[in-house]
Amino acid sequence: MALLMRKVCGSFLSRLGSTSGRSSSEFPADYPSMGAFDQLPIDVFMQILRFLGPKEVARTSLVCKSWKLLASENRLWILFLQNGKGPWDSILFSETHLRLGIPSMTYFDQSPQLSFMNIYAMRAIVPGSVIIDGGSGYCKFGWSKYDSPSGRCATFLEFGNIESPMYARLRHFFMTIYRRMQVKPSSQPIIVSIPICHSDDTESARASRRQLRETIYSVLFDMNAPAVCAIDQAVLGLYAAKCTSGIVVNIGFHVTSIVPILRGKVMHEVGVEIVGQGALKLTGFLRELMQQRNIGFESLYTVRTIKEKLCYVASDYEAELCKDTQASCEVAGEGWFTLSKERFQTTEILFQPQIGGMRAMGLHRAVALCMDHCFAAEVASDIGWFKTVVLAGGSSCLPGLPERLEKELYKLLPPSISDGIKVIPPPYGTDSAWFGAKIVSNVSTFSEAWCMTKKQFRQKFRRNVTSLIGAW
Repeated sequence: MALLMRKVCGSFLSRLGSTSGRSSSEFPADYPSMGAFDQLPIDVFMQILRFLGPKEVARTSLVCKSWKLLASENRLWILFLQNGKGPWDSILFSETHLRLGIPSMTYFDQSPQLSFMNIYAMRAIVPGSVIIDGGSGYCKFGWSKYDSPSGRCATFLEFGNIESPMYARLRHFFMTIYRRMQVKPSSQPIIVSIPICHSDDTESARASRRQLRETIYSVLFDMNAPAVCAIDQAVLGLYAAKCTSGIVVNIGFHVTSIVPILRGKVMHEVGVEIVGQGALKLTGFLRELMQQRNIGFESLYTVRTIKEKLCYVASDYEAELCKDTQASCEVAGEGWFTLSKERFQTTEILFQPQIGGMRAMGLHRAVALCMDHCFAAEVASDIGWFKTVVLAGGSSCLPGLPERLEKELYKLLPPSISDGIKVIPPPYGTDSAWFGAKIVSNVSTFSEAWCMTKKQFRQKFRRNVTSLIGAW
């Protein structure tokens, strides 16, 4: 301990010049004596501890009661967390909203209930997890400790022989990902995002959702996964935006889903709206427009690439028609392509489906209908819980979409509903749900609050487990 004391003094003397210009404050009168260090202003002393680093600060808490109090100061450990791995806003969101498993209604914001010293220590020992975002077009998978997904493959709803039982397809799907990641199923916890399906609030739809979830757990535990966490994909997209309540607009591969979520729970009873067009329809319509102009291309993949590089959403469709919007892009192996009005005509079918010959509800009308249902349901004391709209899915990354949707909602809805509406673009692009799972996987209470073990699963679903394999 004497060596540690000398290190403290050495750090102070070497850095005194850089801290002498800072505002100072004395130790509180009722604060236990710090011995020879009583003469130091408390903020200077905090800087000394900060320079020591987390491990050495934890050791100083063993010196005496006064050192223990100072070494456990939230301000100090918040600085350590801010300088560590991961964005501070994600850490703060997860620890103040997701620690209990069910999102907390109260935002603590450094309140006495939270010890960031304990949070730092607990986050350091949270095991790395395998994250699998099922997706609707393709699946993203990777390690929770990595900065981004490490691979992609077909989503499990379309994986393998679709005529095979779901249990067999899921087992094949998970084994393929484990092989690609070169990891044994028994070595790490796993988080799986459950795609949006069976969205109705009927008894049949509820049973189908429950059966899919239970089958995922059953397959993974039969493969000896130590712990499993299965969360709705839309909820993870919301978490990626640092929110626990709102409406997620997921532009999927085949359809677009408008999902109301209250404190981490999908509100099927309020109503999930489904619009019968998604990324595939946008790509198909651009193909038609290119064919009309005799623009040659080799495959639908080429068209999709052009869509992602050139297309955008017009703020005012009629006004955009009068502008020169020509632009070009290069597709590897096929050369350059030039589009003009097709750039925004392609995406306009989201708001005016009839342009593309489709009979469907416009995106803005579907979101407005969902908001109207949320407002009428009166399910929360906070009547603004649904006014945050988070976009998700690859096509939701189209430039101009958040602004156009927000503009249309303000025009459609009365002020009592529209005031305060905010449309947020996908926080992490096409990988938002994966990053939402990453936020959950690194919360300090992940293993206890979010995961289910095989024993817990057997106890909870004992009567259903034996029937799952045969039924699916």
